Amino acid sequence: MDIRRLKSFIVIVDSGSITRAADILHLAQPALSQQLAALEDHFGQKLLIRSQQGVTMTDAGQAVYRHAQIILRQMEQAQSDVATAGKSLAGRVSVGLVPFSSAATLSVELLAETRKRHPGILLHLTESVGQTYSQMIMNGRLEMALIHGVGPIKGVRFEPLLKEEFFVVAHPDFAIEAGDAPVPVTALDGLPFLMPPAYNFVRRAVDTAFSRSKVELKVVAEVEIVRTLSRSVDRGLGATIMPKAIADRLIAESGENLVCRLVSPRIEETLSLCVSDQTPLSQPAVAVRDILVELTARLKA
Repeated sequence: MDIRRLKSFIVIVDSGSITRAADILHLAQPALSQQLAALEDHFGQKLLIRSQQGVTMTDAGQAVYRHAQIILRQMEQAQSDVATAGKSLAGRVSVGLVPFSSAATLSVELLAETRKRHPGILLHLTESVGQTYSQMIMNGRLEMALIHGVGPIKGVRFEPLLKEEFFVVAHPDFAIEAGDAPVPVTALDGLPFLMPPAYNFVRRAVDTAFSRSKVELKVVAEVEIVRTLSRSVDRGLGATIMPKAIADRLIAESGENLVCRLVSPRIEETLSLCVSDQTPLSQPAVAVRDILVELTARLKA
């Protein structure tokens, strides 16, 4: 099989249409359509369904997409291994870091340590709120991710690394007194909150805690950008409840004397390293994983 057909197939799926993919690949649209037809002939199945809205994958197409990602990564790694045989580790490693967590605070250190220890590794970091990292790992788009939860999810393996406690962060105008004692959830009834959307793991944990305490979580805005959340809490537009690493960042970036206290009953989530249970990590990926585990362990100190 011509590996270029697999590359073209991935671009068609990622771009959402053959027309856009042809522009990206600098190919004539009929030539790209011929590549797709040849790929479907090879597998004996229809891989994509075309419509006015673009293309969507069939079940067979999803299988080909997943394996194509793995095959292309292995080809890239083979080229890197041959080029650097007897030298230092080299190759591309893709890592997802879940937003609104301690993971999101590790990106710069992970990049710095990887550059320091393994300068031949090309690190690809993503911090996305709109994509499911476990699915991206199963599809071969990511090799590993730090995410909330412990599974199980078929196709991936979880390694719990850290328990994250949640803190309420609020402007002094909200009359939450500073102190070391946890704030009862009942004391937060009716306060305006700035939170991530309902599908976010942090939001679901907070929703569950308030529901169990029979307290209203009054969300006045859904914010997916930490910088915007920080400025908004600082201006007193609403309070928020976040894992400690994010709460510490909000305090550090604030020009006000924000209140930061634990919540009771305790709200916490597990941060886990997620990898494929089907495809073994490459040597460069193993090196990056070791650095990521090491950096996460430092957060416990």
